[in-house]
Amino acid sequence: MKKCPYCKIEIGGDLKKCPICQSKLQGDSDDAYFPKITTLQLKSFLYKLQLFIIWIIVIAALGIDFLFDLKIPPFVTVHWSLILAMWLIVFEFGIMRQFKRGTGSARKVTMMMFIILLMLFVTAYFFGFLRFTLDWITPCAITGTMIANFVLAMIDKRGNAMVYLLTNLLVGVLPYIVIHFSLREVPATWIICMLMSIILFVGAVIFKGRSVAAEIRRRLNL
Repeated sequence: MKKCPYCKIEIGGDLKKCPICQSKLQGDSDDAYFPKITTLQLKSFLYKLQLFIIWIIVIAALGIDFLFDLKIPPFVTVHWSLILAMWLIVFEFGIMRQFKRGTGSARKVTMMMFIILLMLFVTAYFFGFLRFTLDWITPCAITGTMIANFVLAMIDKRGNAMVYLLTNLLVGVLPYIVIHFSLREVPATWIICMLMSIILFVGAVIFKGRSVAAEIRRRLNL
């Protein structure tokens, strides 16, 4: 058994430092009291490794862009390294949210969808495909998120996913109304998105009618 020369206490197990004063222990080690959690250690190492790789990419991209002035033709006025860094930071933010406790799956999916779309709008603005993003990528992403939230609402026992399914009804219908009254033709993707939001809402009422009513009463304080 090891001993601390300063605290004058005996420490069992295989600790190397005193848990009180952090001084180096003296004596022979005993068998470990608790098994080593190798799975968590491996996950922590892999996370640090990918974080290190991402920072290498960010620093190298910034150096190539600003120091060597290497541009992507024909976008010679765009600092592509800043956009790349933005995406990688969002990627890291998404990984941290996946391991954050107390956050429901529906909330993670919905928040990440909106954050990614925001980053995509910024990228599309500088690289010239904003209209394609608005008319095709955005409605497809929203439709996929609504389907995911519908599935989560069906299997969720706590009812935390229902609010996001009901919110998706507004997200699916409101853009169609705005585009329709902006006096231009509504893309087929937004029409499909609107119809899908209504279908999923009807499905939620059919399969989870009481949960839907309870969520509406709770949100409207009825």
